[in-house]
Formats: sequence, structure tokens, C-alpha cells
Amino acid sequence: MFVGLVVIDQALADDARALGCPACGGALHTRNFQRKPRGGLMAAAGEEFCRRLGLCCSREGCRRSVLPPSVRFLGRRVYLEAVVVLVCMQVLLSGVGCIAAVASVPVKTIRRWLSWWTSTLPASPTWLWMRGRLMPPVDETLLPRSFVERVAEGLGDEPDVGQVLTIAGRWLAPLTTRSMNVQSLFARGA
Repeated sequence: MFVGLVVIDQALADDARALGCPACGGALHTRNFQRKPRGGLMAAAGEEFCRRLGLCCSREGCRRSVLPPSVRFLGRRVYLEAVVVLVCMQVLLSGVGCIAAVASVPVKTIRRWLSWWTSTLPASPTWLWMRGRLMPPVDETLLPRSFVERVAEGLGDEPDVGQVLTIAGRWLAPLTTRSMNVQSLFARGA
């Protein structure tokens, strides 16, 4: 699963590069940066999970940085996106204390994630754009569980967890960047 996420992130970066600089229309060049993600056994993906794909405008005087959407990282969080989603889903089923001990994620961090899912995310313009494409609407009080269950429903009777998380990651990718108009990127079929 993790190796497939690297391929998707590269495709998203290539699509963002093709759009050019959002400020001046100049060509975008690679400007990756290091990450130290937590929460995953990354042996299969290796170094690729320690590098966030980024772009930079080539025009002198502009040099604007562009952060393409990602299915591996959920914004600036240090934990992998899949970990944030899975831990929050399990908390809704088992409670914060049980999951914090098993997942080695501090309770304070889990509570902050849950607050983001139930308060910050539903109020964001990107979510408002996305939720119009999820019919019938998901129960925002049970995010991320209701969202992931909706994704799984579209995959048949017993979908593979990796496949569900990958598709959920594609849906969440617009939330992972503020530096570009992701609606235009995703309208192109990314």
C-alpha cells in the first residue's frame, strides 16, 4: 500500500507542475523537502516517506513555492495520513485511552485530531466543495469514520483496507495544501 501512495503523490506533483506557477504562470521545478513521519513501518517505501514532494517557480523575482496535494501526509501533521485516519476511526469505536496505548500516539494529539475532524474540517471551504460530491452526505459528527465507511461502500462487500485508505487519501489530498487551487487540479481528473 505505502509504495502505491508514493506513485500517486508523484502523479499529483506532475499534474501540479503541468499547471505552472499559480502566481505568474512560470515553469515549476522540483523542490522537495525532508520529513520525519511517525506512525508507520516504512521499510517497504524507505526514503520516499521521508521526502515531501514540493515545487518552486523558475522565474526570477517570483520563486513561489507550491506544495502539491499528497496522499501520504495530511498537511503539516508529523504522523502519516493513514495513521491519523485509522487512529481516529478506532477512537470512535473503542475510546481514546485504549487506542492511545496501542498506537503509541499521545492522548492530547488524538484529541486534537478529533477536534480537527469534527470542527475545523467541516467548516473548511475545501470540505464544503468535497462533501457536495459525497451523496448521500456523510455524518460530520462521526468523521472520519463516516467518510471512510462511505468510501468503502463504493468498493463492494469486503474491500481491502489499503485500497480504502488509498481512495480516502485521494479524497483528502486537496486538504494537504494551501499553496494552490486544488479544485482546478482535481477538475482535470487527477
